[in-house]
Amino acid sequence: MRIMINPGHGDTDCGAVGFGLKESDIAYCIGARVESYLRKFGLTTKLFQFDGLERICDESNKFDADIFVSIHCNAFNGNAKGTETYYFYNSTTGKRIANAIHLQILKAFPEMVDRGIKEAGFYVLANTNCPSVLVETAFIDNQQDNLLLKNHTEEFAVAIGKGILLYLGIKPDAIVAPTDACPFCGKKL
Repeated sequence: MRIMINPGHGDTDCGAVGFGLKESDIAYCIGARVESYLRKFGLTTKLFQFDGLERICDESNKFDADIFVSIHCNAFNGNAKGTETYYFYNSTTGKRIANAIHLQILKAFPEMVDRGIKEAGFYVLANTNCPSVLVETAFIDNQQDNLLLKNHTEEFAVAIGKGILLYLGIKPDAIVAPTDACPFCGKKL
């Protein structure tokens, strides 16, 4: 099983910002932790962060991914908060993956506002050759959500990883959380 992990945005476009955090940095920290976690279960993964959406899809398709997961932070008006997960229109497999990941995030963060699982035609969902999901972890411009993103990247990563494993029928509690260091922030994974 090959899992493509795409932390949203990159060097040129950092994505959303809030309270000193950049979406690209938080997404990378979470994505690196997801990759480390899934590799402990013997899954083949590729972590790829880049600004160009076409290149991201090309990399996933060349990798021959079985599942594509794009990780993001949301932003709106400073008041909106919560988590939401997207899958491509009418993709029953994408919906099942999105549901598995979304439920694990809500389980990890019971206080999190549930914004639901939604269909969308985002470029990365429409142009990858495998079932694809896009996870909006939390709102980076909301003070409460921002603190979750700042202080709990590992919990977000494990929740996303557990969702993928549960979708694949693998028991996620068989192996402990990652212990490697995040290549971005240096914190233990």
